[in-house]
Amino acid sequence: VLLTPDAARAAELRAECTRGFEGILLRLWPQLEVVVVRTVHGAERLYCNSLRQADCQRLPFYCPFYQAAGALLGVNLWPVEPVPRFLLCPDWAFCEFLPCLANKEPRTVLLDELWEGREYGLVVTAQPGEYRCRTGEVLKVTGFHMQCPVVEPVRRRVPVTHPVSLHCRESQTLSVRGESIPEEQFCQSLCRTLRTWPGARLIDYVCVESSLLGDFSGPCAPHYEVFMELQGLRDLSEGQRYKLDQCLQEDFPIYKSFRFKGSIGPLRLHLVRPGTFARLREALGSPKPMPRVLHEEQLLRLVQGSVIS
Repeated sequence: VLLTPDAARAAELRAECTRGFEGILLRLWPQLEVVVVRTVHGAERLYCNSLRQADCQRLPFYCPFYQAAGALLGVNLWPVEPVPRFLLCPDWAFCEFLPCLANKEPRTVLLDELWEGREYGLVVTAQPGEYRCRTGEVLKVTGFHMQCPVVEPVRRRVPVTHPVSLHCRESQTLSVRGESIPEEQFCQSLCRTLRTWPGARLIDYVCVESSLLGDFSGPCAPHYEVFMELQGLRDLSEGQRYKLDQCLQEDFPIYKSFRFKGSIGPLRLHLVRPGTFARLREALGSPKPMPRVLHEEQLLRLVQGSVIS
């Protein structure tokens, strides 16, 4: 019966929690079959990876819907597939698509003009307000279902000024010399770095351009400062800290060029005390998503004051 005390179940839960939280969902609910999430692509992938490594071990993740620019655009009809694909629903919002390999000023195309295997930038006109927005999302057409396109979100890119863009929701970028590293690509380099730190579980992270930190960033050339909260590791060696800078150089030739010339200094990585990002979310106010590049002075002071190494 619901809403009545169950001493036996409480004791069972307490015993399982004392064993730790790795795989705890299946230990508490053995019949659990799937974890439903809002998104598994972009920077949000970090949270999914963290759950897969710990609480949700051996459980599949299912993202049922695709959303962009505040609009519901597609549905995932293939829950058992590890990489989510979405059937675009033409009556949910008005979508246009910019071919990624077209001329500098391509015309937008509609749903019935898409080609399988090609990538397109997404332009959405959605309620409320009926405004037209170039979202920065890049979609790959993986096939068709009953003549309706099926797409896979592959990356985000920073939207550029363009006649079709009346309102623009830009992806956050890091740029101290005009190199412009988008959050999605930075996240990929960070995930690759994390795999080289055995036992480390990332709780969250933010980046800051050194020019905003004053004396805190030291006298060296402009660079990135990364603040992260980890579980499983109390500290990082200099070699482990440098690994992220190394991955960025491998993934972004223009960043490597600036680093080689000394125009950009080495990335500095800081660990912050547990609970820092919970306080940061409170300071942001719900339901804002976690920013990946901080600019506000109040938030900068919060993360700077939480550094432990």
